[in-house]
Amino acid sequence: MADAAGVAEKFALTIPSDTEAGMVAQNRILSSLERLGYTERDLFGMRLALEEALVNAIKHGNRRSDVKVVRVACDLNDDRAEVVIRDQGEGFDPGDVPDPTAEENLDRPCGRGIMLMRSFMTEVRYADEGREVTLLKVRTVD
Repeated sequence: MADAAGVAEKFALTIPSDTEAGMVAQNRILSSLERLGYTERDLFGMRLALEEALVNAIKHGNRRSDVKVVRVACDLNDDRAEVVIRDQGEGFDPGDVPDPTAEENLDRPCGRGIMLMRSFMTEVRYADEGREVTLLKVRTVD
């Protein structure tokens, strides 16, 4: 597939609520980004963000349920990568997640994954009451 920007890949995956399946999905996306020429820094950031988002969907969203799946939609090109991850959980309000850098939360693990995703991605958007997260990364130019 090609678009005005050049080479592009669009694909969708449906995976079980299993972290090993999440790793397979993550590796597929990262392989595509490598083929598209993303920098090592971009790949590192995308790896962290994908792992956090997929683990959150599997573990917190779907609670590792055998009857629930995670859907992953990818729109990747040589300028930007957009990955939408959707779980079948009850949802959550990202605004209710405590700031992990606040003094009272330094010893608590919650919120760190969201903070990491936001620090490495160009944009992180939540929809459908937190059941869907969009990771957008604009490619870094060498």
